[in-house]
Amino acid sequence: VRETSAEEVAALLPVGGARDLARLLPEFGEPSGEVETDTARGRLFEQILTLLERLAERHPVILVIEDIHWADRSSRDLIAFLSRNLRTAPVLMVLTYRSDELHRQHPLRPVLAELGRVEGVVRLELPRLTRDEVAAQMAGILGTTPEFSQVRQVFERSEGIPLFVEALLECGECSYPDSLHDLILGAVEQLPDETQRLLRIAAAGGIRVGHDLLAAVSGLSDIDLEDTLRPAIAANVLQVADGRAYAFRHALIREAVHDELLPGEHVRLHARFAEEIGRDRTLVPMGRAAIEIAHHWYSARDDLWALISAWEAAAKAARTFAYNEKMQLLERVLTLWNKVPDASSRIGVDHTTVLEQASEAAHACGEVDRGMKFVKAALDELDEETQPGRVAELLVRLAQFKMSKRRPGALDHFRYAARLVPDRSPERAAVLSKLGSYLIFSGEVAEGAALTEEALRIAREHNDECLEADLLLNLALGPSIEGRLEETVALNETAQAIGERNSSGRIVLRALSNTVDALNNMGRSAEAIELALEGEQLARKYGRYRVSGTFLANNRAEALEALGRFEEAAQLAEQALAMDPTLRTRHHLRRIRADVAVARGEAEVVRSVLNEVEAFTVLDEFTQERSANSRLRIGLHLLDGEPLAALDSAERVVGEAQITSKPMLGWRVLALLAAVAE
Repeated sequence: VRETSAEEVAALLPVGGARDLARLLPEFGEPSGEVETDTARGRLFEQILTLLERLAERHPVILVIEDIHWADRSSRDLIAFLSRNLRTAPVLMVLTYRSDELHRQHPLRPVLAELGRVEGVVRLELPRLTRDEVAAQMAGILGTTPEFSQVRQVFERSEGIPLFVEALLECGECSYPDSLHDLILGAVEQLPDETQRLLRIAAAGGIRVGHDLLAAVSGLSDIDLEDTLRPAIAANVLQVADGRAYAFRHALIREAVHDELLPGEHVRLHARFAEEIGRDRTLVPMGRAAIEIAHHWYSARDDLWALISAWEAAAKAARTFAYNEKMQLLERVLTLWNKVPDASSRIGVDHTTVLEQASEAAHACGEVDRGMKFVKAALDELDEETQPGRVAELLVRLAQFKMSKRRPGALDHFRYAARLVPDRSPERAAVLSKLGSYLIFSGEVAEGAALTEEALRIAREHNDECLEADLLLNLALGPSIEGRLEETVALNETAQAIGERNSSGRIVLRALSNTVDALNNMGRSAEAIELALEGEQLARKYGRYRVSGTFLANNRAEALEALGRFEEAAQLAEQALAMDPTLRTRHHLRRIRADVAVARGEAEVVRSVLNEVEAFTVLDEFTQERSANSRLRIGLHLLDGEPLAALDSAERVVGEAQITSKPMLGWRVLALLAAVAE
């Protein structure tokens, strides 16, 4: 690209042309001083056209005009003129505009319609950024990987608009950035006063509010409501949505308008929304009434009804697999507990039950740290002598959280829980299910299988199908380790059918994960990839992507790596890591990246992964993890040109027979040992 000076440009123009251009660009000297007329403007347009054509005779020209939604009339006319007349010269015009700025009467609309009829004009709709793309933009601005919660918040508030992402990062904890004030509130402040008042009511209802609900809260008739809203719709502040509803054009506009509410107005409006939805739940989309009521009573600062409605909404959220929402609602119940006299009698359960349910929801959505706090608080409130079953269940969940965080002590919790529960009880079967699985993964296959068989007999005695499915999945691990993979797949499919019959997303996803792993071990990696994709879609449906979905993504990445599709495997691992999985799954995904790095000769990547995963190594490490770490360590020694160190590591691997017990893992280790021996 060569910069052209003003003198060179002036030389390309007819006599006096530079003075015409000076009206736009001061680099060309003093303007002619001619009064603005249609003739003068037409001559200016001709000068610009001539300039572009003569520049194009030297080399192709790209003319970029940004933000044409802000263009004045003369600029719009110039765009239309050039688009009609630049037909043969090698000139590319690139025009950008924000489509959501174009209200129905926006003067750019006729220009765009005209451009659409010009031959050679191509219109490209750029979608808003995805959550992953927002995370990448944030990482580029911050210079470090942003936290998952921060990405989620910025993505939800920015709705994927890059300008808003950048401004929100600069803003930090503020409501909305000052730099965006005119862009966000400019159109609102130009509306009639009565329209602005109605927008404040609508903002209390959320980003989207139904016509009937807004009419009920505002007290306006249908005609008055429509007449008052019409200026906001014409200005593109509000948009008409499906289902007789209105939606703010952007979440930040709604936030800014809502922030304009006075304290009393804020309380009064949210209480009105809660009351109207409580009277007629059809005023909001199906299944949303309880959650909307809980939100409005909390915003209205009515502690009693906020507590009652949050408890009801938490139950509704669980039925729609909204586990993160359920956890947040239960946290609200816990926050309000001491503010409401007789809280227990108000919702019909004790404080410990709320903690137990919150820990269960946290486990489902992958909020491990918060889940551990709930469990420990609940254990502090219980006596194992009088309520051994509840204590045992909490100890099992605490063990699961510790496993997710790769902390020691999980096995001790499992065994202690098993001692608390009576023989042949459903509680014992539930504990043995988790203990048996843990032992099998740890390499203690015989004991784990025996405990699983005992638990299976108890589960069948009590007709507990879901527990039976979990135990069948445990039993499938034994044949998997011993190489009887067809038997493993059959047991997985039986368990999956039980899960589907009982609408248990957890069981279905666990069965699919195990089958994907088995198929990959059988050399049917392409089938494993397709099944994993199906499982990941189901994980989103069941609200379990951060836990089960990322684990399935890890299994899919393993299958891609097994097929030599290294770039896809590495990209998938990075995408799954962006979902902030539990630490154990994170380390699985990091090992996938290291396996690819070994194949590519990227020693520093392997070293980085090993430094991370081995920093969390505990005594009761799973066989699969010990095998993968050993394999990577040998591979790193070979990449570093240290064959003797690789041989030492290989000899230690041979001493641990369990490391080579699983087919895929075993063959990979043995192949590497052969390379070392050469």
